[in-house]
Amino acid sequence: MERAKQDLQLGFSESIVNMAELVICIADRFDGFTSTFQDKLFKGYEMEIHNQIFYTTLCSCFLSFTGLILQGHLLLAIDFIHRHHDCFLDVALLSTVATASQFFISYTIRTFGALTFAAIMTTRQLVSILLSCVWFSHPLSWEQVIGSVIVFGSLYAKNLWKSAPPKSPPQQPSGPELVEEGASSTVRQ
Repeated sequence: MERAKQDLQLGFSESIVNMAELVICIADRFDGFTSTFQDKLFKGYEMEIHNQIFYTTLCSCFLSFTGLILQGHLLLAIDFIHRHHDCFLDVALLSTVATASQFFISYTIRTFGALTFAAIMTTRQLVSILLSCVWFSHPLSWEQVIGSVIVFGSLYAKNLWKSAPPKSPPQQPSGPELVEEGASSTVRQ
């Protein structure tokens, strides 16, 4: 909320700030949907990892290309790469690393499920925040510490509760059982 106030003081209109918040919420929902849906595809259709990566990447390329055309930025992007030749190597390296990481992500989801993947990504975010605090000397305010404890604590608790094996009901003995009647005991078949 404080950030939104600062943005308004810097000259951003309230509608732009509201639009940014909406986009972040939508992206968050899609991010949560993706790994669960990939898990469903792996289990429901016995899809191979490379097939899923190929079609996901094909859709991403189509959407990115369409977005660049609709916004009129395709020629600007090509011109930028043409003017900055070293940028092309950076883009190629970033794309290669993203593709390799997608194999690890898909393998984790296929082998261990979406819940384990969510726990791994939560840990990655926590480590990233802690490294930022230590490496770049970014102190956390007490509000940020409380917020982090609530967010990460609830995510880890959710993962632990979902991964705990369900308690099985007590089973009835299947063999002869001992039944006590008064002072004497008999065996019932």
